[in-house]
Amino acid sequence: MPIFYHENRDKSEASKRLYARYEMAHTAVDFLAAIAFLVGSVLFFDDATQYTATWLFVIGSLFFAMKPTLRLTREIRLYRMGKLDTLAKRAES
Repeated sequence: MPIFYHENRDKSEASKRLYARYEMAHTAVDFLAAIAFLVGSVLFFDDATQYTATWLFVIGSLFFAMKPTLRLTREIRLYRMGKLDTLAKRAES
């Protein structure tokens, strides 16, 4: 089954655990990005803290870039898990 199919996450207990771990990481990255942008936005009100604010926007942008990377990595791992399960079933037959 190709990547990005919901059925891949429910194939086994291991795939369910993997999916849950990646969802937790994705949510944590969401929060970190939001916090970086929120604090950076507040710091832009004062000229003395604009340098720090700019860095927080860069860091927040990196966190936002991590989100699709996490999803793609998760889906590739789930896909590979399914392929290994198929191979194992064939070997048992």
